Amino acid sequence: MKNDLGKEPASSEITPEHHYVRRREFIKNGLLFAATSAAVGAGLLWLLRGRRGARVEPSRSAAGVRPDGASQEAGGLEFSTHNTTSTSEPMTPLGDVTSYNNFYEFGAEKGDPAANASTLRPRPWTVTIEGEVKRPQVVDIDRLIKWSPLEERIYRMRCVEAWSMVIPWIGFPLRDLIARVEPTSRARYLAFTTLLDPNQMPGQRRAVLDWPYVEGLRLDEAMHPLAILAVGLYGKPLPNQNGAPLRLVTPWKYGFKGIKSIVKIRFTETQPPTTWNLAAPGEYGFYANVNPAVDHPRWSQATERRIGEFRRRPTLPFNGYAEQVANLYSGMDLRRFF
Repeated sequence: MKNDLGKEPASSEITPEHHYVRRREFIKNGLLFAATSAAVGAGLLWLLRGRRGARVEPSRSAAGVRPDGASQEAGGLEFSTHNTTSTSEPMTPLGDVTSYNNFYEFGAEKGDPAANASTLRPRPWTVTIEGEVKRPQVVDIDRLIKWSPLEERIYRMRCVEAWSMVIPWIGFPLRDLIARVEPTSRARYLAFTTLLDPNQMPGQRRAVLDWPYVEGLRLDEAMHPLAILAVGLYGKPLPNQNGAPLRLVTPWKYGFKGIKSIVKIRFTETQPPTTWNLAAPGEYGFYANVNPAVDHPRWSQATERRIGEFRRRPTLPFNGYAEQVANLYSGMDLRRFF
């Protein structure tokens, strides 16, 4: 299986870039077709120009790292920087991380979330935790953030559209929340739900997807140390366009698993529905593990373009986290359970 996962396709088999960014054209709704068609040109121009004027990266020294490993920016978040799961790869500049996004609740083009997300109000905000747990509750976001010490996790992020970034998230292990609410013996999955409010998320007025956005994980995936709930990036609270005030980060999975602006976490006995799998089950699986050996039906997943780079690079199994997470899927047919 390792040989299959690492196999590089012939150049003739690699889908041209102007096709792979059109991943959502399958939607039956004509409005989405038009929106994604427009996004193709904008996305390509962004990649080719690199948005040089927006590329601002704060220095690590600006975070004020203290000898004890804690770090805090003015008006930002206090967090630990000692984490062995962080990659040493160069981070994607802040300007790129906050201006090139998929967040259809604010529009289908990559620049739409940054342009339109000012309508989102991340305070006040509550998260409902319910289902197969002994301690169901509705918790205020600022109280939830204090449940566990915050950590910086510098993770690779691989989009299913075959582009990638390296992002310094600030968050806490999802398993800490799980332990606090005490799942029952029937809990097998976690189901996540995004805010449904067209006044705050104007993209929800268009039937491009079935709103609200929903995602899910198996309980053992959610318990993995790499899975975090992020509340910030680059030392400060999450920008609205990146999923404020709370989003999921699972770095071994494609980016669409990283549900944003979470308002509900439900523990379930059965596998929950997920938005892109509902929209196109033959193209977007429940698991969504990064796998260069399993192509999208309309483009190759063998390589990716790191934002800010010109040349493509090979995609790694599980986005480079195979050593940590491959055991979760032992014995599974990863072509079937994609």
